[in-house]
Amino acid sequence: MDLRLPKLPKRRLLAAVAAVALLAGGGTWTAVASDDGPAVHREDRVMRMTGAGGAKIDTSYFTAGDPSVKRPAVLIGHGFGASKDQLRGQAEDLAAKGYAVLTWSARGFGKSTGKIGLNDPEGEVADARRLIDWLALQPEVRLDKKGDPRVGMTGASYGGAISLLTAGYDDRVDAIAPQITYWNLSDALFPNGVFKKLWAGLFINTGGGCERFEKQLCAMYNRVAEAGKPDDAARKLLAERSPIAVGDRIKTPALLFQGQSDSLFPLGQADAIARAVRGNHAPVSVDWISGGHDGGDRETGRVESRIGSWFDRYLKDDKGADTGPAFRVTRTGGIDSTDGAAQKRGASGDTYPGLESGERKIALSGREPQRVENPAGSSPPAISALPGAGGGGLNQLSSLGVGVSLDFPRQHAAFQSEPLKDDLRITGSPKVRVNVKSSGEDAVLFGKVYDVGPGGGQKVLPSQLVSPIRVPGAKGGKDVTVTLPAIDHDVQKGHRLRLVLASTDLGYASPVQPATYTVSVRGDLSVPTAPGVKTAAAPLPAWVWWLPAAGAVIAVLLLVTARRRTSAPAPDPELAEVPLRITDLSKRYAKSTDRYAVRDLSFGVEKGQVLGLLGPNGAGKTTTLRMLMGLIRPDAGEIRVFGQAIRPGAPVLSRVGAFVEGAGFLPHLSGRENLELYWKATGRPAEDARMDEALEIAGLGDALARAVRTYSQGMRQRLAIAQAMLGMPDLLILDEPTNGLDPPQIREMREVMIRYARGGRTVIVSSHLLAEVEQSCTHLVVMDRGRLIQTGPVAEIVGSGDTLLVGLAADVSDPMVDKVAALPGVASAVRADGGLLVRLDGTEAGSAARLLPELVRLELPVESMGPHRRLEDAFLTLIDGGTA
Repeated sequence: MDLRLPKLPKRRLLAAVAAVALLAGGGTWTAVASDDGPAVHREDRVMRMTGAGGAKIDTSYFTAGDPSVKRPAVLIGHGFGASKDQLRGQAEDLAAKGYAVLTWSARGFGKSTGKIGLNDPEGEVADARRLIDWLALQPEVRLDKKGDPRVGMTGASYGGAISLLTAGYDDRVDAIAPQITYWNLSDALFPNGVFKKLWAGLFINTGGGCERFEKQLCAMYNRVAEAGKPDDAARKLLAERSPIAVGDRIKTPALLFQGQSDSLFPLGQADAIARAVRGNHAPVSVDWISGGHDGGDRETGRVESRIGSWFDRYLKDDKGADTGPAFRVTRTGGIDSTDGAAQKRGASGDTYPGLESGERKIALSGREPQRVENPAGSSPPAISALPGAGGGGLNQLSSLGVGVSLDFPRQHAAFQSEPLKDDLRITGSPKVRVNVKSSGEDAVLFGKVYDVGPGGGQKVLPSQLVSPIRVPGAKGGKDVTVTLPAIDHDVQKGHRLRLVLASTDLGYASPVQPATYTVSVRGDLSVPTAPGVKTAAAPLPAWVWWLPAAGAVIAVLLLVTARRRTSAPAPDPELAEVPLRITDLSKRYAKSTDRYAVRDLSFGVEKGQVLGLLGPNGAGKTTTLRMLMGLIRPDAGEIRVFGQAIRPGAPVLSRVGAFVEGAGFLPHLSGRENLELYWKATGRPAEDARMDEALEIAGLGDALARAVRTYSQGMRQRLAIAQAMLGMPDLLILDEPTNGLDPPQIREMREVMIRYARGGRTVIVSSHLLAEVEQSCTHLVVMDRGRLIQTGPVAEIVGSGDTLLVGLAADVSDPMVDKVAALPGVASAVRADGGLLVRLDGTEAGSAARLLPELVRLELPVESMGPHRRLEDAFLTLIDGGTA
């Protein structure tokens, strides 16, 4: 079956013009600040697509610099459930580096219309191709030939898949950099014929419900969910909408990022992509990042930097661009006891090793057949990962060596190795041959390999991953090879490997009929070691080479410097009751000596205040919050919370609660159960949670007993705030807590913040909703380009304006507005409801008494004139003044 869309006609340019002519509404241009160069301009435009459904697609187009300079273009796709709005930062960065960047909201997301087609070739893929048509018409975009722009594509998850699919359907795509995405959605949701029910349900839930999807997708999901296993039609439908359908056509240089903490799209999906692209003789590099769909560190800064270099090489033809190694994996070595920071280091290889290189055989004991029960209703299920739990996922604890998986007695078979005589690094997919016999026709098992500590102590499931396997025709016994999850995990000397084959798993659908399985192993466990992949060694300090000659002296010096380096500044007793005091705080951009994200910032917050942190994009707000939470270190200055200096892992951070990127919750558990699970994972005593107090402030009421999947977006936000409030921290930090909420939900969130501060605690909120900040905050800190512009009570900042509202009896022409703006003492004049908003420039001529006669002289139909100032006006005035 040929899935390729029809070739564009020979008169490609005319066809593109026809598509662009179907624009719904004009574009809106906005200039935004850029940290890396000239101002970035953004044009928002809704494009009406021809073809399936005639959807309207909401887009943003970013450019910077000289418009006469031709530049490559980049398309960035968003993740499932998101929209183009989440891509703005990366788009602005790429635009500032010399690219024309187009982002868009896919069908059914954001402001785009149409049904969700899961990257339907005739829907979402066709949309991407028409966006390339549009780029070919833009005067600043470099063309390889008429109608063929030089273009790259990137995106994460759903957006990563569309980049692969578009490259397969449209040979105009010149480079791709998909992240944490899939090769075959059928294989991802129905691995080895087993239904991944929790992730599939999250797909439907995140998309807004079954009715938001194309009818055939909704019918397919309902059919599979009811049956508990996929049918051939379901597998075929998803495969046709996956990159595998055009795998032989993807001949584009590809940089692949895949997450190690990912039970949705595990590392095997990237392996399949890499093998296909390499088989088509195209350059390919693979990068296994720390995080993924189950949470963890997405390494956003490093990933986006590497994508930029990849595009420099293959779009700008920069032969000197460092695209990095053919294979890289991030390795985490636990927590640094001196500063609380996670220890990460990259390992790399000159070639991609795949998932089976350097195999080593590990003998397993207990090879006699073991009896395994599949209980009626497949309940209770074993627990491995918690799909969709985000930063609260079990994989986070697993990465720190904390065993949190659960296998029920008599519901699993276990086969264990002897203690290892040497350290073992597993990089890839272990395999084992087993025999399975079932009392029924089919058997469903879940394979996993545990790292078991000496004496059978701590048991860790690397990355919380399992491999499901359906064994048809197992009634008479059947030998099968179980390919276990691909991982990168270090097993220490003296530890054992334990192979477990369980009959149930929380994330998957098992047969509901009770059954008995008999399981035995047929050989050794084959473990890949990827010998060509080496971890980068930390450089040795120069004094190591002098140590033999001056051992005693250096030892003393080392002891002194180590104490100086690891000791925290002494507490300041005068600030013991002050929630926050920031003094001369500065943070430079990476690899820069003179460019600052935050510079010389100083302000304080008192008990009972709700402080609004305001500033345009690039102002340094997020960097400030990250330093405040101990996530990154400042280059200069200090932060003190209740008199204690902040550094990674500082004990005083236990008095700080934060809601930054939203919390992930298990949809099938109630709100209360989610919070209890989160608090239990912190390891702190249950009585310290003060849950009832947090819940009373959050105001969720009876909803706490309901499953989270029934919650509205506003209720989810309030549950996330309640999670940040657990333990009733004295300082609560909220970053954009009203994102995605409607006006009534925003009002509820405002009341939550006010109630929390009313008890003598302190709230810091960063938000772009100025009208909401004006109503909920008592004090403000306004930043721009990393510096403090103004701080003080809201009433003081709003009331210090120099803006007048001139009421008019009739409308006036644009030339007349320009004349008003040109008057002495007037900084600007713009239309407003009922008249003109006139901002005075603060000079002697800029007063209401002098302005009124000038307006009369211009014969302006003045009906009234008086002060007019909202927080938005004050903010724009301050920012304009701060950047002049």
